[in-house]
Amino acid sequence: SRLGILIVRHLKRLERVILGYLEVSDGPEEEARLGILETLQCTIEHAWPRMPCRLPVLLKALLRLLWDVQTDRGPTPEPVRAALLHRATQCLILLDHCSQGQLKVLLEGVHSSCGEGRVRECLSKVQESS
Repeated sequence: SRLGILIVRHLKRLERVILGYLEVSDGPEEEARLGILETLQCTIEHAWPRMPCRLPVLLKALLRLLWDVQTDRGPTPEPVRAALLHRATQCLILLDHCSQGQLKVLLEGVHSSCGEGRVRECLSKVQESS
């Protein structure tokens, strides 16, 4: 957050780091994933003019995260799962705002074909956000 809009200078490298952390579970407490979701949220807030072109890649990574968290039957406690789902949903909402509703259009087909209840609930929150 100290860099503000100057974060755009490092977006390409930062995006690779974010995607890498989102892909891999780091144990029951998921501290790294929670931290990287916070980083992504801050990045979206500060570099919002540059986010629409990164929408497809970030959307895919966040949807995969939602699915993985929901379907993983590992030792992750329920409050940690809920926090991951909430932060990922917040990132999706921010991405939708900075892309002027493009994300909602992309999610229409996904929402209707999703069978997992909690993932569907997260996508509904994104669809309902204004």
